[in-house]
Amino acid sequence: MSEESLVFSNIQNAPPDTEAIKNAVKHGFPLSITTYTFPIEIEQYINQVLKVFLHELDQDYMTEYLAYCLKELIINSKKANTKRVYFKERHLNIAENDDYKRGMESFKNDTIKDITRYLALQRQAGLYIKLTLQVKNNYIKLEIKNNTELTVHEYKRIHDKLTRSVQFHSIPDAAMNPDETEGAGLGLIIICMILQKLGVQTNNITVQSQNGETAIGITIPVFHGEQQHMLLLSEEIAKKIAAVPAFPENITKINRLLDNPQTKITEIVEAINNDAGLTADLLRMVNNASLRRTSPCTDVATAVKMVGLRNIKNLLYTIGTIKNLMKSDKDQKILWDHAAQTAIYSYVLSCRFFRNEYNVISDAYVCGLLHDIGKILFESAHPDTLNIFEQICTEKSIPFLFFEKIIAGANHGEIGALITTNWNFPTVITNAIRYHHNPNQAPEEFKKSVRLVYLANMITHYQNGTVSFRDFDTETLEVFNLNSEEQLAALAYELNGNRGGGEFER
Repeated sequence: MSEESLVFSNIQNAPPDTEAIKNAVKHGFPLSITTYTFPIEIEQYINQVLKVFLHELDQDYMTEYLAYCLKELIINSKKANTKRVYFKERHLNIAENDDYKRGMESFKNDTIKDITRYLALQRQAGLYIKLTLQVKNNYIKLEIKNNTELTVHEYKRIHDKLTRSVQFHSIPDAAMNPDETEGAGLGLIIICMILQKLGVQTNNITVQSQNGETAIGITIPVFHGEQQHMLLLSEEIAKKIAAVPAFPENITKINRLLDNPQTKITEIVEAINNDAGLTADLLRMVNNASLRRTSPCTDVATAVKMVGLRNIKNLLYTIGTIKNLMKSDKDQKILWDHAAQTAIYSYVLSCRFFRNEYNVISDAYVCGLLHDIGKILFESAHPDTLNIFEQICTEKSIPFLFFEKIIAGANHGEIGALITTNWNFPTVITNAIRYHHNPNQAPEEFKKSVRLVYLANMITHYQNGTVSFRDFDTETLEVFNLNSEEQLAALAYELNGNRGGGEFER
């Protein structure tokens, strides 16, 4: 079944999946709709998706403006596809100047008279138009792509319109010199004028034509009222939470010993052995099947030799976090099971892709396990604590909507990072938590660890069907040489066989 028929099925049976759109906005996933002929049903469907998309970003005022921009760009892409089948039918070479001029003299009249047939021909030829919406790094990214390359004439014409658009202050000004062969070209100029109203310059419009495709993109900054509210509220919440579950002092003391280069290994072993509960927890984690130890470890001294001081420290951070936050209720167990699966995948991926980088491998498991700590914090928060958060909204004049979004999981990476900063966690863990949905924003020195967690987390969602191949960050896929869905599916299948014990156990 074609992508367009899937879209039509959605239109006939139900409106767009609002929760899927919200999820895409929250995680920065791209939303794509493909069509061959752009009928009115698809136009209406796109407008509904755009409305939900912008509302979730608190950018509703852009809806009508961007709906026009998208419609105009899609129509232009459809026209470009129609040109290809028209020129082919007339045995004209669209890339040859004389043939191009001859074809365009009759293109408009001929296709208007018989548009249904020409649209059917372009569909038969597999000429599509694909719209993609995405919010990433506080920018809205719109892209219209079709699978034909621009001719030199078309490319120059588009750039001429973009360049000249800054000269016009009104539509009548722009209409003074119409191009009768291809329409007045007003659409692109009006798009530029609309973007200027939104505070966006023409250099935010990009045109790329290569490898058999043409993509026109528009990048628009998300105005930061919501981001400021979210960050402020996140910081206030982090302050309150930091005072609620203090990090276990016994583990803090041992980590101080680990941080001191003068400390002897025998002192570290003795400090852990003095806490029977901590010793049991540490040995259980060292013997976790997912870490692939060849033989069971029965004492702390052996554990230190087997996994090294860096790993011991990371496991202690893990144990302390679990003791602070883990509860036995069903919702939290689901979160912890997902965290454990992500941790195992992060570790296995690190051994495969960074086999000679000890620190990356050592940090992979703990970074994966704690990546969703922001979500888990809310699951463990006492009702009195939640009441405090509500009061913060009132005191800071923050709309309660933003608190509800944070409770639902928005900005959980930032909240988790603020908490681990307050608990003096290693910077690599904090960065893995903060950027696990936006790996390309991570500081360069931590990108390998962050990308491991991002990929592991996304693969767990891919396996349960909540994300698709196109939702993955392309730059991260390139880093791991995953150039097709077949390669990703094979890796996901392989990881599923490396899940070890599976569910998280306390």
